Amino acid sequence: MRYSVQIVGVGGQGVLLASMVLGNAAMKQGHHVIMSEVHGMAQRGGSVRSTLRFGDEAFSPLEATGGADVIMGFEPVETVRSLPLGNKGTFILMNLDPIYPGNVAAGFEEYPDIDALIASVREQTDRLVTIRATDLAVQAGKAVAANAVMIGAVGAMEGIPLDRDVLKETLLDVVPQKARDINDKAFELGYETMMESRR
Repeated sequence: MRYSVQIVGVGGQGVLLASMVLGNAAMKQGHHVIMSEVHGMAQRGGSVRSTLRFGDEAFSPLEATGGADVIMGFEPVETVRSLPLGNKGTFILMNLDPIYPGNVAAGFEEYPDIDALIASVREQTDRLVTIRATDLAVQAGKAVAANAVMIGAVGAMEGIPLDRDVLKETLLDVVPQKARDINDKAFELGYETMMESRR
């Protein structure tokens, strides 16, 4: 068994933390794990991507085009940009809360219509779940916990070979002590939202 997860977003959204949590959880469950470095401008608000591969064996940290089993899209436009990494069977988790680039924030360009972005993803796969991770993180106590929401949602994905409790334990081990309660709540909100989508 080999499993590939592509995590895409914008610098500052916690792509690296999500990669670490999923990778460490996979190792705790006895999988061989290879993770790429985060590619992109992680500290500057630019596009970032991390690849995680695990299973009985894993040879390369980079996945061939179209080989992803899961795409975790932390940002809507970045999710659409990542579509060539997947295929018709790829499960896509798409956060609908946008991060506006400087030219949009300054009024020089318009951010794409969210419904149009969703339609673009649905042309690729019918295995799409959308989530408002930032809104759920705010409910948990802080917007920056959106990555914990996304990790919780992954814990409820059908077919992913990662145990929900191991994911949560691993997440709470890597966040600062003072942030554990918020991340715990955020994880649970993501998990519950994903479970509701499966009903």
